Amino acid sequence: MLSILLVNYNDRENLSRCLASLKGPIKGVPREIIVVDNDSIDGSREFIRVNHPDVKLIHSSENVGFARGNNLGLRKCAGEFILLLNTDTVVTPGAIDILMKAIQSDTGLGAVGPALLFKDNRYQVSFGRKVSFFPELLQKIILNPFYKTLLKISRKPRSVGWLSAACLLLRTHVLREAGFFDDNFFLYFEDIDLCYGIRKSGYRLLFQPRARVFHVGGATTAGEKGLSRFHYRKSQLYFYRKHNSKIACFMLRSYLRFIFTLNLWAGRLLRAPDLEERQKLIRLLGES
Repeated sequence: MLSILLVNYNDRENLSRCLASLKGPIKGVPREIIVVDNDSIDGSREFIRVNHPDVKLIHSSENVGFARGNNLGLRKCAGEFILLLNTDTVVTPGAIDILMKAIQSDTGLGAVGPALLFKDNRYQVSFGRKVSFFPELLQKIILNPFYKTLLKISRKPRSVGWLSAACLLLRTHVLREAGFFDDNFFLYFEDIDLCYGIRKSGYRLLFQPRARVFHVGGATTAGEKGLSRFHYRKSQLYFYRKHNSKIACFMLRSYLRFIFTLNLWAGRLLRAPDLEERQKLIRLLGES
């Protein structure tokens, strides 16, 4: 069986499109769909109960974030394989079949991910190598533009260091060996951390661009940019402490201190309305 798991937080509109895209059959594989709802107030649970009674709904009494939300659902999954899927995705016909064929044909694969695209068919970079200070700068400045160009002309699968959990197919036993998601992540970097665990367990990760999934990106945080930035940096700092050297951590903190301070000064000069959010980022450096 294939278990398809989504974590939802006030994203009923996108969730509706995502679930509709999952209606098509998957060759030779029965499936279950599980949605963990992080205490949404937009009618998401009622929508699922009325329109998708076949979906298994798990209601969390609070917004526990992406990592803990997935962990709630993962322990209820019955499938030999698990497809993690963001609510703001639309799966193209045949994409899951391609991912399933890839992972079933190679026992050394722990996880496989598709090409993620914006609705205008622009590619998103949903994979990468090691995440540390200089490799991360290299990825953002040079490799990301290169990969976006490469993906337009190449459909070649490639082994990678990490894959995005916006759409990620995994072997259930590999996920257990890797220890599920780290609950200390609320949002961001939890998928890279999980991929590190999968590779540490001796399995490879495959990016398969022949499978295509449309992804809005940041749908649940679109109205909370300041909070989103805070959680991104908080998770980044925790990830660096967990996986990188003290020198890399020092360089990241120095870089963030510089840009946070510059950002705060600019906000004061311009009398920006989000000064408290900018100050919160600086306080984060002292707390982490």
